Amino acid sequence: MRYRAVVVTVSDKGSVGQRVDTSGPILKEMLEKAYDVADVIIVPDEAPIIAETIKDQIDRRGIDLIVTTGGTGVGPRDVTPEATRLVIEKELPGFAEAMRMESYRITPFALISRAVCGIRGQSIVVNLPGSPKAAAECLSFVEAAIPHALEKVKGDPTDCAR
Repeated sequence: MRYRAVVVTVSDKGSVGQRVDTSGPILKEMLEKAYDVADVIIVPDEAPIIAETIKDQIDRRGIDLIVTTGGTGVGPRDVTPEATRLVIEKELPGFAEAMRMESYRITPFALISRAVCGIRGQSIVVNLPGSPKAAAECLSFVEAAIPHALEKVKGDPTDCAR
């Protein structure tokens, strides 16, 4: 069974057609190797809209994996982590820690990432940076762990040790 994924690009300018989304398509292409990617959705940097989009995709559409791109920095409009925390039930801090740790090997700017990853119901949400290069790198750092994490949140009782 292939899990279903959605990419949510968080961008004020992208949401009104003032900027072309380049991160979303790159992430979609990466995810399509292992997931059925249902959509790339672009929303503005508004916490209620981001939260409702994540919630709707999981609760109504049954999406297994939501990958967001954008809004994880320290700018005044960067609210993706706050929006994600509104809808997740448990955090997956290891995902965000691994992304920051591996990214720091590339750039010291990784330290200003506030990305959050977590679980809602039987689905996983992963916040990624907005830059296409950084988003792809960060996804590559955690992508191997996502299928196993999904198996576990969906109730797989087998031991994690293999």
